[in-house]
Amino acid sequence: MTPRFDLIGLVTSDMAATLAFYRRLGLVFPEGAEDQPHVEAGLPGGLRLAIDTEETIRSFHPGWCPAASGGGRTSLAFLCDSPAEVDSVYEDLVGAGHHGELKPWDAVWGMRYAVVHDPDGNGVDLFARLPEN
Repeated sequence: MTPRFDLIGLVTSDMAATLAFYRRLGLVFPEGAEDQPHVEAGLPGGLRLAIDTEETIRSFHPGWCPAASGGGRTSLAFLCDSPAEVDSVYEDLVGAGHHGELKPWDAVWGMRYAVVHDPDGNGVDLFARLPEN
């Protein structure tokens, strides 16, 4: 059997804030998930996003520590329907108090792009193809 990519995992210091952030991006989590130590949402294509509290991780890995502050090594990317949607989603998330790492810009590779941080500092890319001239 060949291993199959199935899950993206995040560790959070504040489950409620993290779920609120990803719900703003359209992910669906069970009712009352804010009080759970482990939560999952289905993603397109059958992948899953799992979110665990720091306490959950320490329950089986007592020496675990969050990464040092600074730029992350992982990001999630959300495809938007249009360049205007990149701008509006970015403004919605920043307006809700989330850190805007990079304001929307037209990238040389033909996409409108922006980067926002989730409550734990993970980079979340927002992007859409630019219209062809």
